[in-house]
Amino acid sequence: MCRGLRPGVAWVGASGVGICASGVEYFDEPALALMLAELPVEQFHLFSGARPLGRWDAELAQVHADGSTPELQELLSELADETRSGYLFGGLASGRQRAVHLADGVWQGGLSGVAFGPAVQILSRVSQGCQALGPERLVTACEGPLVTELDGRPALDCLMQDLALPVPTASADFRDAVPRFRKTLIGLRRASQDKGDTRRSDGYGPHVLVRHLVGIDPQRRGVAVAERLELGQRLSFCERNPEAARRDLLRICTELRSEVEDRGASIAGAVYISCAGRGGPHFGAPSAEARWVQHGLGEAPLVGMFAAGEIAHASLYGYTGVLTVFLTRP
Repeated sequence: MCRGLRPGVAWVGASGVGICASGVEYFDEPALALMLAELPVEQFHLFSGARPLGRWDAELAQVHADGSTPELQELLSELADETRSGYLFGGLASGRQRAVHLADGVWQGGLSGVAFGPAVQILSRVSQGCQALGPERLVTACEGPLVTELDGRPALDCLMQDLALPVPTASADFRDAVPRFRKTLIGLRRASQDKGDTRRSDGYGPHVLVRHLVGIDPQRRGVAVAERLELGQRLSFCERNPEAARRDLLRICTELRSEVEDRGASIAGAVYISCAGRGGPHFGAPSAEARWVQHGLGEAPLVGMFAAGEIAHASLYGYTGVLTVFLTRP
């Protein structure tokens, strides 16, 4: 359809359980959001499994992917290495029945998108949506996704402490804590990352990846995480927090507008990728999140989607918002 309406346009995008455009969110209803950008043909390159990026001179890339793709994080890291800046932005396609992404073709599985050359001016920020429940702790013993010790203490005991719950003496007694476990998430930072700028009074910084708490092991006093862990990582228990997410969202909008003004430019358009678990209802009203972003950016055109996972830097995030703006030349 798009090719028929606009022949000669190179289309990229993805399906979502929700999309947004100019401050309005559409969930679980037929909707389509389009944004056109006039760019020199030598400054962008579409890629997919059928058309790899290869040796094209990319500064950064917008990426959409299928979350069921094996070794997806490794594929994202490899793609980031093929760009000058190492920066990717985008999200995982989502849908109630089927999820697809497109780049001059409709795809399932793998990843696709558009790489941009150095003449295309782009700024991007990550907004976290979680609040830590306790201190950041060092992983001192783990086996794959199961962490058994934090700071030399049983990991399960640390979890119960941060949830302000008593530590049961019998395994069966943990059943009373299951409702709290279901609301609890894990904030992870790799051992190789600097500790600076990872925690703020209003939430996490962009170097922390949020993952699900998938279970406990009462016998080994362990906690299972939806991620393979490594010794030396830092971990904190957290939960989704609408107020922290709102403050952080307004912060990144302010930072982006300030940097655009410092460059003597203006915002030509913006792309916002948010988690399907966020959206207006999470913030208390329909379209609340999209309205805040639109208000923070002003009158700039805005399109976006609610994804099954968000992509920023070279990593796959969860419960975040990734806001990217395209600048006009000064």
